[in-house]
Amino acid sequence: MVFATILSGLAPSFLMVALGGVIRARLSEKAWQGLDKLNFEILFPALLFVAACKRPIAVADVLQIGPAVWAILIFAMLLGWAARPIGPDRFLDFAGGWQTVWRFNSAIALVASQTLGPDTIGQMAVAIGMAVPVANMLAVLVLSKGGSLSLLQTLSRVALNPFLLASVLGVAVGLSGITIPAPILAPLEMVAAAAIPIALISIGATMNWTALAKMDRFSGYVCLTQLVLVPGATFLVCLLAEGANGLAPVLILFAALPTASAAHVLASGFGADRKLVATLIAQSTLLSAVTMPLWILAARAVF
Repeated sequence: MVFATILSGLAPSFLMVALGGVIRARLSEKAWQGLDKLNFEILFPALLFVAACKRPIAVADVLQIGPAVWAILIFAMLLGWAARPIGPDRFLDFAGGWQTVWRFNSAIALVASQTLGPDTIGQMAVAIGMAVPVANMLAVLVLSKGGSLSLLQTLSRVALNPFLLASVLGVAVGLSGITIPAPILAPLEMVAAAAIPIALISIGATMNWTALAKMDRFSGYVCLTQLVLVPGATFLVCLLAEGANGLAPVLILFAALPTASAAHVLASGFGADRKLVATLIAQSTLLSAVTMPLWILAARAVF
C-alpha cells in the first residue's frame, strides 16, 4: 500500500515526461531549447526562491543539511572517478560524463519530496540551495581541466548561475524571517508553478528513449553509482546516526536523484561529448523511475 502511494505520487511526473516524448515533434528543436532556456533562467530560479523563502528556515537545518549534502556530492564524485579506466579516452569527454554522477535533477527533487510530507519540501529547498553551488563548481572545475575557459571565466560561470543566485537568496530570506508581501510573492508563485511541468515535458521531449539499449560498462557504472551506491551509503550512514536528526528521508532522497537534465548544456559549452551526456541523463532518469520509489519506501519505513 505504501509503495502504491509513492508510485501514485510520482506517476504524474513520469506521465508528464511521457507526454513530452509524445509531443516532441510538435515543436522545433529551437523551440524546445528556448523553453529550456526560459526554465533555466527564470522559471526554476523562481521555484527555488519561493520554496526556500516561504518557510522559516532554522540555522540549525542549514548547518546540518549543508555539510551533509556536500559530503554526498564529494562521495559520489570520488566513486565516479573509479570509472576513469573504462570511460572515454579524452579526459574532457570523460569529465562530461563524470559530472553526471554528482549532479542532481532539482525538478524531480521537489516533486518527489512531496511524497515525504509538506515539511520535506522546505528541507529539500535548503538542500538544493546548499548543493547547487558546490555541484556546479565541481562540474565546472573538472570540465575546465580539459576545456579552454580561463580561471576568471570559470569563476564567473559558477557565480552567476541562476540556480545558485535564487537558492542562496531564498535561503537568506528564509533565515532572516522576513515575510514577503503577498502582492509581490503572488506573481513569483505563478511563475514558479510553471517550472516543474515545463521541465518534465521538456525532459521527455529531449530524452533518448532507446538509451537503455545503449548502456555499456561506463554508463552502467555511472547509473549504479548514482542510483544505488550513493543512496545506499547515505541510508547506512543515516541509520548509524539514528535518523540524522530527522533529516534522513531528505538526505536519502537527495542521494537517490537522477542527474541534472541541464548537464548536457554545460558539457556542450566546454566542447565535451554532448551525446554521451544526453544518453547518461536519459538512462539515469528512466532507471530512477524504479530505484527512487524504492529508496523513498525504505526511508519512510525505517525513519
